[in-house]
Amino acid sequence: MNSMKFIIPLLAALLLAPLAGLHATPSADQYHQPGATIPRMFFGDKTRIGQPFAKDPSVIRFGGHYLMYFSLPPFAKELAPTNAPRGWSIGIAQSTNLFDWIKVGELWPAQQCDQKGLCAPGARVLNGKVHLFYQTYGNFPKDVICHAVSDDGVNFWRDESNPVFHPTGDWNNGRAIDAEVFPAGDRLLLYFATRDATGKTQELGVASAPLNSNFSRSTWTQLCDRPILKPELPWETRCIEAPTVTKRGDIFVMFYAGGFNNDPQQIGVATSKDGVNWTRSSNAPLLPNGAPGAWNSSESGHPGYFAADDGRSYLFFQGNNDHGKTWLLSCFELGWQDNAPYLLKPVAN
Repeated sequence: MNSMKFIIPLLAALLLAPLAGLHATPSADQYHQPGATIPRMFFGDKTRIGQPFAKDPSVIRFGGHYLMYFSLPPFAKELAPTNAPRGWSIGIAQSTNLFDWIKVGELWPAQQCDQKGLCAPGARVLNGKVHLFYQTYGNFPKDVICHAVSDDGVNFWRDESNPVFHPTGDWNNGRAIDAEVFPAGDRLLLYFATRDATGKTQELGVASAPLNSNFSRSTWTQLCDRPILKPELPWETRCIEAPTVTKRGDIFVMFYAGGFNNDPQQIGVATSKDGVNWTRSSNAPLLPNGAPGAWNSSESGHPGYFAADDGRSYLFFQGNNDHGKTWLLSCFELGWQDNAPYLLKPVAN
């Protein structure tokens, strides 16, 4: 389907080697607050700006271990290698237990469409390969969805038809970000966030491609002529984004982010019978931001759902307590009752 296999340049790898300790997983003790619920997992990468910063988690199991894809900010000038990309990139971390993560790779811009940056990865294992859908960054309102494929989860071939998708219609401004794909029957559903025609309100849409296709640009069909979910509740402010989807029996379940970054952003739930028409499960967020002083007091945002082989399921998300100066990734295990999710919070003091 393509060429342009991505491998981190040797020079960049050598220059980053002295900074290897900068992406060590923080200790949960560091974020303890009396009376707060503290997740077991925290991950932040310091190689870009010298302090923890990782956003937009997407987790899969592949090759006998777990892989987490996440967004990395532009390099600070004093930490940048000579060939550093100028914009956002995608990081890749590996784990054997879902809680302790080590970074093993990065995706840098490699095509004309992503020269200003790429981020917000959505990973899915299909037919023994890792398919990564991600957005360009820095072209607003012309940011679009791209596609890459990997045999090992770290080294990717970019789709030559990139960008593979952006929405059409007078209900949106043509932007597509926050890709999430989910197989349903004989098709692959692509969920995305876009803006309304004025560019002020973030909302969700959906497209599909045949599951037996190569997911290049010509294979996608937009399935909606209006938003499938848009902000309506006070806590959602003017933004719904970052959809992540699973299925429980015959019901599709979506976790989504309401509110722009640090609005605060919080995580809600919606359900659907067909994957296209959605109804909120509650008027309140499933995972709100934390109390003042908590590690996630500025937000609990951008969810990423993961179903483990043992039947347990987890909700990964991003949070911070300094209005975005730093960002950490974490997760809670989920419980289910009548196909409705709830959080299993492991530590309370």
